[in-house]
Amino acid sequence: MTTTDTRDQVAFTPAALDRDARFYVAGHRGLVGSAIWRRLEAEGFTDLVGRSSAELDLKDRDAVFAFFKETTPKYVVLAAAKVGGILANSTYPVDFLSDNLRIQVNVLDAALKYGVERLLFLGSSCIYPRLAPQPIHEDTLLTGHLEPTNDAYAIAKIAGILQIQAVRRQYGLPWISAMPTNLYGPGDNFSPKGSHVLPALIRRYDEAAASGAASVTNWGTGTPRREFLHVDDMAEACLHLMEHYDGPEQVNVGTGSDVTIKDIAETIARVVGFTGTTEWDTDKPDGTPQKLLDVSKLAQAGWTAKIGLEEGLRSTVQWYREHANSLRE
Repeated sequence: MTTTDTRDQVAFTPAALDRDARFYVAGHRGLVGSAIWRRLEAEGFTDLVGRSSAELDLKDRDAVFAFFKETTPKYVVLAAAKVGGILANSTYPVDFLSDNLRIQVNVLDAALKYGVERLLFLGSSCIYPRLAPQPIHEDTLLTGHLEPTNDAYAIAKIAGILQIQAVRRQYGLPWISAMPTNLYGPGDNFSPKGSHVLPALIRRYDEAAASGAASVTNWGTGTPRREFLHVDDMAEACLHLMEHYDGPEQVNVGTGSDVTIKDIAETIARVVGFTGTTEWDTDKPDGTPQKLLDVSKLAQAGWTAKIGLEEGLRSTVQWYREHANSLRE
């Protein structure tokens, strides 16, 4: 992918969004969507629209088109997706590919038909090659092999980026894409089978601390490096991009720094009060060796992360404990 797409047909100058215009957040009850909703409320948006998966199945094309016809939003953030960690992605690749493709195509096609002016599509940093040069720049997309443990999910997200670019070329609409790094925070999925690495570690260590367990066993070697961004920072970045950035290339959203899985495990153990030992099951996969995003494009657009990792972890652990009886299993 090149940094400049000469076929792009958009002539648009980003500016402040109309706070009274209708704004649809697809996936508004998920980790990212709920944070975006909170941010928009705090910023004074008065006409927010959201539907739970029980109210609107985004895989149902007819239902999605009927929803857009009825609500006709001016702005959309597409944060809805089927997501999960290494275990879920490895076990159910068909679900991750099929569900996400249908969600994306249905929402984007309906948004096009019913005249959505400004749309932000949220992808994932797993779109980049497994062995991409670090930190990962946006133009490394489609330059190498994907990480096998989540390639199906990655392909779906890559298709979303290309659909955004195609809409820009064919219809001249100022739609954009953002690729967040590993996210965490209030509203995360702490399920033992469906969670990503950080919430899985929070649950594991907190339960071990509560039970007085002598040790905790984690997957892999602990050596892979990961970048973590608090979801409230992500939400702020999304609104900032919608108001300050336009272009066909996806924008990386992260902190620009990373830590090892071992380091993050030790920090979580300290935060939750676990004093036992940590073992590593090296027969389990590590996933990508390192995944650190180059966030220079985001910085050029005028935004940098604000919430420190330990500060964010403490607030996330507090949220997890307060909601322990109502978490997804």
